Amino acid sequence: MENKQVAISNFGGPEVLVMQTTEVPQPKAGEVLVKVAFASVNPIDVKTRAGLGWAAAQNKDKLPWVPGYDISGRVMATGEQATRFVVGDNVAGFIGFPLQGGGYSQYICVAESELSRVPDSVTLEAAAALPVAGQTAAQALNQAQVKEGDCVLILAGAGGVGHLAVQIALAAKAEVYTTCSEDNLDYLATLGAHAINYNFAPVSQRLEKIDVLIDLVGGDAALDALKCLSDNARVVTVPTITAELICEKAKLLGFEASGILVDPNPEQLDTMLYMVSVGLLKIEIFQVYPLTEADKAHQQIETGHTRGKVLLDMKC
Repeated sequence: MENKQVAISNFGGPEVLVMQTTEVPQPKAGEVLVKVAFASVNPIDVKTRAGLGWAAAQNKDKLPWVPGYDISGRVMATGEQATRFVVGDNVAGFIGFPLQGGGYSQYICVAESELSRVPDSVTLEAAAALPVAGQTAAQALNQAQVKEGDCVLILAGAGGVGHLAVQIALAAKAEVYTTCSEDNLDYLATLGAHAINYNFAPVSQRLEKIDVLIDLVGGDAALDALKCLSDNARVVTVPTITAELICEKAKLLGFEASGILVDPNPEQLDTMLYMVSVGLLKIEIFQVYPLTEADKAHQQIETGHTRGKVLLDMKC
């Protein structure tokens, strides 16, 4: 059996993604071998491929490097002392973060402690879409201490992290406002959020007295959103490139502010998979590309106009 992978050959545009073939790995002690069904494509993959950020800096001498932190698939073999799963179990995980990656592989060995069992009622597509985006959303809301009755503004609510953050904040009984393009107004309204078309006017002209800002955009849009906040508001900003700038400005204005680096947490993923299984959380999948079209998946993420998540089908 061969193991096809998509690797970053050198840093640059989507065209630097190449197919490579390696041997199927053998699980070591505490590991399981997963036949990957779907890998999800995240903005951090695109950023790393372009040579930006910490994962790129740490891996620049190790190219070609296989990206990917989100997988779902089936356990094919178990290593010694690996007892949590049996062959045939469906699993998903937020794996190899931040330096190892490896998710864009047909087969991968993963420490069993990094994986969650996928309930029978959850598709492998939904399970692959959830780990990074879902945990980023949940941890940003936790860090902002969102509680019942808070007015929360989520920038870019239709994106991969955004559509989950909107639903989790609503489940916490917050009042949720979010920015989006005209195409996504109806979609976000069906989730239960107050959706604002950012092309129509800056959000600062439309809202006031916001208790919590969850910034998934960074830059000028985030600086503008700071004008909507009430006294003692809390700000959590996710894009690392502008985090320092946003936090500095927010603190000058008297708000609590912090950036966030998501922390893989299998127990949290268990909870979110359960929420999906009972219909409390709905995963929006924009498109599934075959692994041979990973470059097109990256191009789609780079448009900045993806509703929900983009996946790679690793079986074809």
